[in-house]
Amino acid sequence: MSSIAGQKSALTWAVHISVVLLVGLWVFPTLGLFVSSFRTADQIASSGWWRAMFPTEQNLTLRTSAPDTQVQIDGLYVIEGNLFGTEGNKSTAISAWGTSSRDISAYQPDEQAALRKGGQITVQADGSYRLESDAEISGKRGPRVFVTAVVPPEFTLKNYETILISGGATDNMAKAFFNTLTVTIPATIIPILIAAFAAYALAWMEFPGRALLIAAIVGLLVVPLQLALIPLLKVHNEIGIGKGYLGAWMAHTGFGLPLAIYLLRNYMVGIPRDIIENARVDGATDFQIFTRIVLPLSFPALASFAIFQFLWTWNDLLVALVFLIDSTGETTVMTKQIVEMLGTRGGNWEILATSAFVSISVPLIVFFAMQKYLVRGLLAGSVK
Repeated sequence: MSSIAGQKSALTWAVHISVVLLVGLWVFPTLGLFVSSFRTADQIASSGWWRAMFPTEQNLTLRTSAPDTQVQIDGLYVIEGNLFGTEGNKSTAISAWGTSSRDISAYQPDEQAALRKGGQITVQADGSYRLESDAEISGKRGPRVFVTAVVPPEFTLKNYETILISGGATDNMAKAFFNTLTVTIPATIIPILIAAFAAYALAWMEFPGRALLIAAIVGLLVVPLQLALIPLLKVHNEIGIGKGYLGAWMAHTGFGLPLAIYLLRNYMVGIPRDIIENARVDGATDFQIFTRIVLPLSFPALASFAIFQFLWTWNDLLVALVFLIDSTGETTVMTKQIVEMLGTRGGNWEILATSAFVSISVPLIVFFAMQKYLVRGLLAGSVK
């Protein structure tokens, strides 16, 4: 039954709710990565990203000053100071503390505890401490003190500095970023150029076997990428392009061409025939019609496929693992670099979150810059 005028049907509400859920499923993880990329390791370990703006309770491991700072007062060797000032930590209120990792909440502020190597220590709520001993305190570093404290929010750019500037071979993303651009840009442009010519020929040029070619292209759309990887790699190795950028470009081009030709052909068929025929009457060649009329009118479809191809190529891992075989890391792309980080920096969530957000930042920019053409290009040829 149709809905009453002025009221929305149940199907309309279901569509709206589904859209909101899909947007939420996409936005919240992205926002979480963005926020986590500016947090420290302790902040990430102690609370979720949605609590980034609120103080959090953390367990901190601090140290007193070194024994060479001790002074002798009334026959006792004394070290005084502030636990937070010793290691550059922000001063905060301590709710409990301890001298052993097995019981980090053994004492309350202002209580005195005995140390295993001799001496006593008293810790105040603001981090001030007094360590005293009958014998001279020895060693190179002060004893550890475990504290439980409420720490204010903390944000830093150090994570980005690590992965883009100062990081080592395992956590620096700068080279991988440019390697990914080197793979993605040609692998997006090449199939568009080839597909545009092919799509025009299939849409507006008469020749034998055109229907069979269109059917073959539709059939290639359902061929799994994994099915062709090994045979394609053997062919590439035989002609000498199996381990480098050229092999990756050709692989992405081959896998992207069927969709590109299909999408562009459907769009070009929808161009009014009168425009093409009038151009031919005026003496225009097929190449002139293609470059001066069809290509400008087909920009939404071109942009639509460019978005898809760019996203697929940028986020690709499988083709990179197969065709960019390089033990030196000179051709490592971002997806492969992040996988390696999971093994070497699995506990450094701040580094992983920052790397992941850097990886998705460029696709986000491309998508939002060209999204107005996406729907127009996808719907091309669907309505006559």
